[in-house]
Amino acid sequence: MNDYLVKALCYDGQIRAMAVRSTETVAEAKRRHKTWRGSSVALGRGMTGALLLGAMLKNEEKLTVKIQGDGTGGAIIIDANAKGDVKGYIQNPQANLPSYQEGKINVRDIVGTNGSLTVIKDLGLKEPFSGQVPLISGELGEDFTYYLANSEQTPSSVGLSVLIDFEEESVKAAGGFVIQVMPGATDDTLTDIENRLKELPAISALLDEGKSPEGILESLFGADNIEILDTMPVQFKCDCSKERFAEALIAVGEKDLREMIEEDGGAEAVCHFCENKYYFTAEELEQLIIEGKS
Repeated sequence: MNDYLVKALCYDGQIRAMAVRSTETVAEAKRRHKTWRGSSVALGRGMTGALLLGAMLKNEEKLTVKIQGDGTGGAIIIDANAKGDVKGYIQNPQANLPSYQEGKINVRDIVGTNGSLTVIKDLGLKEPFSGQVPLISGELGEDFTYYLANSEQTPSSVGLSVLIDFEEESVKAAGGFVIQVMPGATDDTLTDIENRLKELPAISALLDEGKSPEGILESLFGADNIEILDTMPVQFKCDCSKERFAEALIAVGEKDLREMIEEDGGAEAVCHFCENKYYFTAEELEQLIIEGKS
C-alpha cells in the first residue's frame, strides 16, 4: 500500500489533526542507509514527525529537522516539504540495542536525552525561521510535542511509531499522528480527547492491524467527530543531482580541485540523504575549474 497523509478537522473545528502512514517511506530510508534496528526506528520516527510538520507548510515551503542528542545513533538530519517529500539520514546507521520489550527498541538510548531538536523553516523569506527545544525524552513523539507547544505555542500531542519485524529485519509498519487544539476548544472536548488518548492502543499496534490514517483518526476521535479535509501522498524523495554537486565542487576552489585531479584522477561525491553517488572524471573537474573562473 502506498504511503499517504490525511488532514482533518474534528469536533466541529475545535481540533486540527493529521495522521500518516509512512511504512514504505521509512523502509526506503532503511534500504538506502542500511540501518540496523535501532537506527531504523529512530530515523523512521524522525522522518514521520518531519512529514507531519511539513504538511503544515504551504506551496514551496520546506523545513529541516535536526535531532542532536548524546545517544549512540548520533545526529539525525531530515528535510521535508509541503508536498509530502522527505529525506533524512542518521549519523550512525549501524547503532543498535537489544530490545527491552519484545518487539520494541529503546529509542531513547539511540537518540539520547541530552541535546536538542531544531526545526528550520524556509518560508521563502530573507531569513529562515528557526525554533529549538531541548530533548525531553529521546522517544521523539514527546520531543516533537514539546517543540510544537514551546516554539510554535500550539498545544499539541504527537504520536510516532516504527515497528520492526525482527525475523525479516524489515520495517513492518510506520506512521504517526498530530493533534492540535484550536482557539475556542471547550473543556468537554479536551477532556474527551484526554480520555481517548489514555485508552488508545499503541500506534504500532494500530498500524500492525492494518489501520489506515483515517482509521487512526477514527480510533482517536470516533468516526462521527472527523471531517477529512485533504489527502496527499508521502514518499522518500531526494532532490540531489550531479549538477548540484558540480556547483558545490566549484565552490571548493581551484587548489582543491587540482589535488583531486592529480591525486585521485577524479572525484566521487556521495549524497548523505540518499546515498546516491556521482563520479567526476579529471576532464569534468578541469571544466569545473574553467567555470569557476568565468
